[in-house]
Amino acid sequence: MDGPSSRLRFSLFIVFFSFVLFFVFIPSWYRPLDGPKQVRPKQLFPSSKSRIRKTKSHPSSQAVHHPLDPLTAEEIVRVRSILRSHPPFGSSPPPIHSLSLHEPEKADVLAWKKGDPLPPRRAFVLALSDGRTHELVVDLGSGRVAAHSVESGSGYPPLTMEDLAAALEVPFTSAEFNESILARGLPMSDVTCIPPSAGWYGRAVEEKRRVIKIQCFDQKGTSNFYMRPIEGLTMTVDIDRREIVEFSDSGRGIPIPKSAGTEYRYGSIEGEEEDGRDTALPLKPISIEQPDGPSFTVEDGHIVKWANWEFHLRADHRAGLVISRAGVRDPGSGALRSVMYKGFVSELFVPYMDPDEGWYFKTYMDAGEYGMGTMAMSLVPLNDCPRNAYYMDGTFAASDGTPYVQSNMICLFERYAGDIGWRHSETPITGFEIRESRPKVTLVARMASSVGNYDYIFDWEFQTDGLIRVKVSLSGMLMVKGVPFADMKNVPGKYEMTGPLVSENVIGVVHDHFMTFHLDMDIDGPNNSFVDVRLEKEETPPGRSPRKSYLKAKRRVARTEGDAKIKLKLYDPSEFHVVNPSRLSRLGNPSGYKVVPGGNAASLLDHDDPPQLRNAFTNNQIWVTPYNRSEQWAGGLLVYQSRGDDTLATWSERNRPIDDRDIVLWYTLGTHHVPCQEDFPVMPTVQLSFDLKPVNFFDSNPILRAAPNFENDLPVCKMVASS
Repeated sequence: MDGPSSRLRFSLFIVFFSFVLFFVFIPSWYRPLDGPKQVRPKQLFPSSKSRIRKTKSHPSSQAVHHPLDPLTAEEIVRVRSILRSHPPFGSSPPPIHSLSLHEPEKADVLAWKKGDPLPPRRAFVLALSDGRTHELVVDLGSGRVAAHSVESGSGYPPLTMEDLAAALEVPFTSAEFNESILARGLPMSDVTCIPPSAGWYGRAVEEKRRVIKIQCFDQKGTSNFYMRPIEGLTMTVDIDRREIVEFSDSGRGIPIPKSAGTEYRYGSIEGEEEDGRDTALPLKPISIEQPDGPSFTVEDGHIVKWANWEFHLRADHRAGLVISRAGVRDPGSGALRSVMYKGFVSELFVPYMDPDEGWYFKTYMDAGEYGMGTMAMSLVPLNDCPRNAYYMDGTFAASDGTPYVQSNMICLFERYAGDIGWRHSETPITGFEIRESRPKVTLVARMASSVGNYDYIFDWEFQTDGLIRVKVSLSGMLMVKGVPFADMKNVPGKYEMTGPLVSENVIGVVHDHFMTFHLDMDIDGPNNSFVDVRLEKEETPPGRSPRKSYLKAKRRVARTEGDAKIKLKLYDPSEFHVVNPSRLSRLGNPSGYKVVPGGNAASLLDHDDPPQLRNAFTNNQIWVTPYNRSEQWAGGLLVYQSRGDDTLATWSERNRPIDDRDIVLWYTLGTHHVPCQEDFPVMPTVQLSFDLKPVNFFDSNPILRAAPNFENDLPVCKMVASS
């Protein structure tokens, strides 16, 4: 019997992509040869030769035209070469955990215009060696490392594919693990394992080492192995030493849930019941046609122009999708006016609410621990995005510095869902017979990140009235817990239910989702202010009016960060404006945008609970900080096993001035998820959103002159008989 061969280890070390990244981690299948004591992993990853793929549809994305364009494959190769000649590393640099564009100074980007020379191209690298994180800025022009520092703080950089693959090998070399699987009567060939992140809880086993958890499932009879947990079996693995440091096996009496009814793939589900009834939904295909093509253009690979909008769009390994330099054209002057310098999802916090040994640590920070971009899979044409969508790739670096392409990672498309842009009708009684209506057509930039069992769909939707809607949609599979009862009638009296029963022997554990967005608003320029427009009740003086009370809007300008920490309250309502105090409308109102809250929930965990310490940025729904290029990630630069000492909450304790300055707005979407039977075996999509809406930004309705649709404008599609 042979264990993992050196060839296989090499392949695991340099590959990425294929059908990986399930869960907040990446599951990997392992198989024995003849017996349970000797195992080898199933090869799921492509060889190094297939790592770099040319962008078939949009090769221009591999050229650099703008200061914020992402690193190209050629630039990534150059970074690897420079690191190999960097004296502290010699010819063998440590594994790269993150490699991305080191953006030029904001002032340089704002001053740059098309045709100007590009600012120096630089890369930012996080590498890990001997438990210490190396932060490097690599200058591509000079071919040198421009800056190199060593961090010794509490956190580590994101996990690599090689970390996960190495950790997944460890249990299968353990006699204790193999004995546990045999005791459950499972063939090792049916066992699938995943490596969830371990969080941080101040335990001795976590100190001065990188650890990860390993949990396993029975995949027999289904592709949806998440619904078949081997409950109570949890291992803690030292990632670097590749050894089990804790072993817990408390669930041998809990049956493995059945596979029947868990499949979700089209073609694997029977279309008819046994009595012959057709159970498929009676829906016919639908498609929106654009006979003249889309109204948007993509210039130089990343500059999107549509209607009155213009912005830069790129893929990022950690944030996933980044919108930069977003501006809208004024209908009066025709000038392109700045709205937002940069917007992206900064962190996701997903805590599960079960204190058991196999569950307490499930408090994921998806962006900082794994990367939303590296977890993004190719979008599915006609289903993830409509027929006339435009697709963009992402180019990233593996741990050895080899570039690879995430194809069709982002899509752009126009949406018309039958919504109305504006309308008004007059009844004949007024003497006017008016019916005026305008269709609402919008532009959507979309990315979907498959974070293991969960799928997150991120939409940035631009509207012609100047509004930006940011939407996160949740789908995928529940993370379920195996239980010893098949229905609610047989639940033991003392059993603590940490979630509802969603199928036989399965409960869906209650959990939260929080998505914190970094929004560097530049309303007509960088110097902005944050204004809390509070609605307050006024008592009507006696004798003035039959009314007893009314509301008044009172403006309060936030002077410091402490003034701008906002907890949303239904019975203490406010509007939250970002304004440019130096740019006044013809009526004297400051130009601004307001954040319009949508889906919201507050974290109810104790503030001194370790997961909440690490994610204290969810203590408020809104924060405002002065712009600082080093403060982009709400959970800190180094998130893995961090202790919460470098977060948005700690930065904001300085209470810095924010009035009439370059400021960043942070907004957190959130939801409490109490699972139900309809979430099984795959969840219908749940949507959360918030809006960035102009307020006194335009002198009047910016789409007043929008043309209506007329019958002759639209093609008539007719059935054509086939010969």
